[in-house]
Amino acid sequence: MGLWSLFLVASAPIMQVLLIGLLGAYLASGYSNTLHATARKDMNKIVFTAFTPSLMFASLSKTVTLQEIISWWFMPVNLGIIFLIGGILGWIVAKILKPPRHLEGLVMATCSSGNLGNLMLIIIPAVCSEKGNPFGDQAMCSARGLSYVSFSMALGGFYIWTYTYSLIKKDGKVFHGNQSEPHRFTSNEANAMKEGGQGVSTTQNILPVTAKSEEEVAETQLGTPLLNSGSVPDKGMNIWNKMKESLHNLVEELLAPPTLAAIIGFIVGAVPWLKSLFVGSSAPLKVVQDSIKLLGDGTIPCITLILGGNLTRGIRKSSIKPMVIFAIVCVRYVILPSIGIAIVQAAYELGFVTYDPLYRYVLMIQFTVPPAMNIATMNQLFDVGQEESSVIFLWTYLIAAIALTFWSAVFMWILS
Repeated sequence: MGLWSLFLVASAPIMQVLLIGLLGAYLASGYSNTLHATARKDMNKIVFTAFTPSLMFASLSKTVTLQEIISWWFMPVNLGIIFLIGGILGWIVAKILKPPRHLEGLVMATCSSGNLGNLMLIIIPAVCSEKGNPFGDQAMCSARGLSYVSFSMALGGFYIWTYTYSLIKKDGKVFHGNQSEPHRFTSNEANAMKEGGQGVSTTQNILPVTAKSEEEVAETQLGTPLLNSGSVPDKGMNIWNKMKESLHNLVEELLAPPTLAAIIGFIVGAVPWLKSLFVGSSAPLKVVQDSIKLLGDGTIPCITLILGGNLTRGIRKSSIKPMVIFAIVCVRYVILPSIGIAIVQAAYELGFVTYDPLYRYVLMIQFTVPPAMNIATMNQLFDVGQEESSVIFLWTYLIAAIALTFWSAVFMWILS
């Protein structure tokens, strides 16, 4: 496979994202004003509660079986390593370059959470269709590749809607917590925040299921002085309360619609009699599966349009430093792919990974993809870092065309 063919294969999905994003930017601009801020927030809630869960369930219930889950056991480990190393590198970037506190989670998220869904759904079949690919017959390669990618998408969604979701949720609490305490800012600081587009009402933008109500915030603020002026609370009770709060947050994140749909999809795919109810030409509930898949197909275009709409604000008002963007690009396209080659090759030598070159190629590509677009969905949900994430996405997706081409060629050369 020639370098030019590799470039076309790798750049096609990136160009699709950029073109749809440009359309979203136009719809959100003053020339159209169709996709205004309120419309983007409403669309984003639909993506969160309907489209993304449908995509997760449809892909998992159809492609995953219990035998495949057992034989592909290293893929969840591989993704866990990506999120762990990427999160650590993102934390280091945040501590060294010191972005605003409410953007630290965004930096960690973009370093650790890759686009494990729509890009790979396009890249893998395209690679299989090229003559001279090292993965064998085109039809068999595409069928195996789609199974690998569907499993990758589902696992990635599970990690993203637990780990990454908690990072952005924390950013939202920091940002809106600062806004709810205006006495901590001088008038000049408040005016600067307002001019920067950060003076937004918290009650309109944070989801009720994940954020505290105004009454709870008021109770907390009223209760704090009493604790400080009264007796010292029991340390054991404090630890117990923290444990309960942590458990509550974990359950809350696991019950987020995309995560819950992924869990149900795993169960349906792994249990044969349940799968036969939804999947197959003679399945009694085939119409339900087809309807869910139809909803899921709307996830990627809607997320990309929202991303493009946010970009119109991000170019003018983003507070992210160029060095932070440069560091994220280095983490995603230099450090992680290099680590990925070492980890996958080591796992193969130790017998943890099968001989199948396509499977190893998918594992390596997981280290190389640009940030997950679901991060933009979370930024919109918690009304934090929307402009900054749009600028990060613009640069990382532009550079991805070159980075994916280079690393795809390297991976295929290693696996040939």
